[in-house]
Amino acid sequence: MKFFLIVFLLIFNIISAQKINWSEDQKLVWDNFKSKTNNLGGSTVVAYTHCGWEFSAVTSSDPKVPVKINIQTVFNEDKSWKDVKRINDYVLLHEQKHFDIAEIHARKLRKEVSEKIKTTADYNRFFKSIYAKISSDYKKFQADYDRITEHGMNKEKQAEYNLLITEELEKLKNYQKL
Repeated sequence: MKFFLIVFLLIFNIISAQKINWSEDQKLVWDNFKSKTNNLGGSTVVAYTHCGWEFSAVTSSDPKVPVKINIQTVFNEDKSWKDVKRINDYVLLHEQKHFDIAEIHARKLRKEVSEKIKTTADYNRFFKSIYAKISSDYKKFQADYDRITEHGMNKEKQAEYNLLITEELEKLKNYQKL
């Protein structure tokens, strides 16, 4: 009986934890922000986009065997929230750009991986440090984006970032997938 309860809870968690994979053709909508909890505690923030990457690697016990790595940018609906009294299309665009920034850095990660990791030995030797560097750059970029745009309230700086993000996505277009 315990086994079935555990299996049920695992399946429920998987089903209820909705994730959206980044796609050029699919933009976020307010219905994607399903959490009711403002975990930031601040009253000045209108919405929060919980996004990042998921990756998997198929390696071998033979270090010379080619490695297969998949890196996906995801938006977590159940951890993203909005203040329904203050949302609008402008705020939604700011939140979409957070998701786009995650994709930019996923592309940077894919680029580094494709250039430096061919085999299981390469993966074991280089992946953690590459991931740590790109992850650090990603977190700094996200923080700078919110600070400089004042969470999107500085329309001039927001417009500059919108252009920068679009240019970076285009520049790294060859790394949408590995």
